[in-house]
Amino acid sequence: MQVKGQSSAADRMEVNQAKQEHLLALKVMRLTKPTLFTNMPVTCEDRDLPGDLFVRLMKDDPSTVKGAETLILGEMLTLPQNFGNIFLGETFSSYISVHNDSSQVVKDILVKADLQTSSQRLNLSASNSAVSELKPECCIDDVIHHEVKEIGTHILVCAVSYTTQTGEKLYFRKFFKFQVLKPLDVKTKFYNAESDLSSVTDEVFLEAQIQNITTSPMFMEKVSLEPSMMYNVTELNSVSSDDESESTFGKMSYLQPLDTRQYLYCLKPKPEFAEKAGVIKGVTVIGKLDIVWKTNLGERGRLQTSQLQRMAPGYGDVRLSLELIPDTVSLEEPFDITCKITNCSERTMDLELEMCNTRSVHWCGVSGRQLGKLSPNASLSIPLKLLSSVQGLQSISGLRLTDTFLKRTYEYDDIAQVCVVCPYTSPES
Repeated sequence: MQVKGQSSAADRMEVNQAKQEHLLALKVMRLTKPTLFTNMPVTCEDRDLPGDLFVRLMKDDPSTVKGAETLILGEMLTLPQNFGNIFLGETFSSYISVHNDSSQVVKDILVKADLQTSSQRLNLSASNSAVSELKPECCIDDVIHHEVKEIGTHILVCAVSYTTQTGEKLYFRKFFKFQVLKPLDVKTKFYNAESDLSSVTDEVFLEAQIQNITTSPMFMEKVSLEPSMMYNVTELNSVSSDDESESTFGKMSYLQPLDTRQYLYCLKPKPEFAEKAGVIKGVTVIGKLDIVWKTNLGERGRLQTSQLQRMAPGYGDVRLSLELIPDTVSLEEPFDITCKITNCSERTMDLELEMCNTRSVHWCGVSGRQLGKLSPNASLSIPLKLLSSVQGLQSISGLRLTDTFLKRTYEYDDIAQVCVVCPYTSPES
């Protein structure tokens, strides 16, 4: 039974260690680039009471630019006065110094720096070996770097252990807490090349909206899309003229605070995947965005999004697409198209093709012909001939595919559109 007022040996040890005056001093400073010094120029007209007093004072001010004293930015640099903000994707750098404030030599000094995040603990020390001795008024310096990859609370833990001349081993540590903020707000949207599933292509358009949610402007050095192994990507963020490519955002790609910019990309499946109808189904991985920017005085930041995913459009059991179709045709003159039929199911189909005339489009050929058996993921190209009896923009409709095994019919209307013109009409009329 413990008497009230007594303390255990562990408690006394902690109290003695807290009262222990350490021989070493630990200093930690974040390394950031300075900012340009700004001043507030004060001017007046010559006929005012001060006369040219303000002009002479600004000319004598060492912080102003000679010949441009009224410019707000000066020639001097200002060191950071506080810890500042740290954003995701930037490199956190810190200077750690251990100084011997005592008058005796300290031995076996070990300095360790760890960064504690919400999910892991990282060792940032350049060396894990101890320094044999540290003389009075001498110091041990170290610079650590870390690319910040998580947002939220981060704690820099600096621990120092050493041995005194009497052989006593001492240990202390300090904690430095800081927040990592999100610099950009990234939103993505996917668009299919066509909205009609009967004529949809495998092309995918990705729109990436990037907003600067910091308080300072950014120079967008690179915004690219790294596609997955199934796709090839084409950037649509430049305009070509006279064999030169110019960015749609201009030569100076700055993004002001709270400004938003849209980037557009076109993705096409690689040939080896496009030929297999069953490969691109359900949720597919498109790729990831790689964003690189620079802030004041060239401080660099980089972000990579997670893998972007989209739900591939459903084609049903049978997909019908057009491989060849003219843009403009003549009135009441036959023209050729080429249809591609793909079996998207997991069973073999025995298909029959039926062609139904509409008010403006008439099919040429035999309707109700057998196409034969089509294996899963296999494709079949069929040339067809038709004509239009009405001028203007006409929709091609009336194709029917019947699976003779299940007696199931698939209807395809509004497959595409063609412009029908009268070849006998002169331009003057």
